[in-house]
Amino acid sequence: MRQSKLTKAARGRECQVRIPGVCNGNPDTTVLAHYRMAGTCGVGMKPHDMQGAWACSACHDACDGRSRNVDRDTARRYHADGVMRTQASLINEGVLIA
Repeated sequence: MRQSKLTKAARGRECQVRIPGVCNGNPDTTVLAHYRMAGTCGVGMKPHDMQGAWACSACHDACDGRSRNVDRDTARRYHADGVMRTQASLINEGVLIA
């Protein structure tokens, strides 16, 4: 599967999800973590890359439910905040046009 420009842009970035006590702060592990929401994704279909946040591996695991370091509602809230911060960064860089 080919990576989009937004997916590639996540490499080496600071985590924008930033879950306290979970985030490893390592930009070498940062990927685009898609925020899943009814109506925007389904079986075998990811949400649009604009619904993604730059997330370190630890925050990504928490958002996807692979770790039990934080409850699901808390992870979703931090993930949503991360999506907004990621979009703001991309707008400031001129990658996304508001």
